[in-house]
Amino acid sequence: MTNNDPRRRIFGRPALVVLAAGGIITVSLWGAGTRSLSQGWGGDGMPGYGGGAGMPGHGGGVGGPGQMGMGYSDQQFIMMMIPHHDGAIAMADLALTRAKRPEIKALAKSIKASQTRENAQMRDWYRKWYGQDVPNWGLGTGWGWQNGMGIGRGMGMSGGAMGGGTNLSALSAAPDFDRAFIEQMIPHHQMGVMMASMAQTNSQHPELRQLQQAMVRVQSDEIQQMSQWYRSWYGTP
Repeated sequence: MTNNDPRRRIFGRPALVVLAAGGIITVSLWGAGTRSLSQGWGGDGMPGYGGGAGMPGHGGGVGGPGQMGMGYSDQQFIMMMIPHHDGAIAMADLALTRAKRPEIKALAKSIKASQTRENAQMRDWYRKWYGQDVPNWGLGTGWGWQNGMGIGRGMGMSGGAMGGGTNLSALSAAPDFDRAFIEQMIPHHQMGVMMASMAQTNSQHPELRQLQQAMVRVQSDEIQQMSQWYRSWYGTP
């Protein structure tokens, strides 16, 4: 694949191509460096990806502690995806009151409904499979809101698009809310697609694998829709 291959660029920005069970998933880096990606999904603010502080480890699987790999368990996926969904739901709640375009409000309503439903389903499975409620890591940890402001630092989500693009305070104050919403939701969805795509490789529960496949399909469609709106409304950045 050459550097000019369109699969390497989204919105004219470098992208990471992930080979997953469902095919090729392109994830825009949106300015995030390799340091952010190498820290893994657990991040600085959440008990490590390889275990620790009450979070189940992957037993030395692919990638090792603190690195992105495919050796994590269904338990870890649920623990990380629920707060990631919570971020999108919080953004969607803002859009329902702040967005000007009906298309954005309709998308926000759909995102809130689908991801709230998926969180409830994952919580039910977690209780059934692991005999306890999903741990609540609280604000400012992992994929939750960093200090109540943005996504945790582990994936470079605390300062500009992927690094701070998902910042609830900045989104709330954005002069052009609709534009800021798209600029933040696209990389947030892209990370969710990558998480769900990679998780399918080792998923031990077929029902969770089906949900992961649905996440990839729905969020990929939403990314495409938002990209089209952005080009139509604002041109290519």
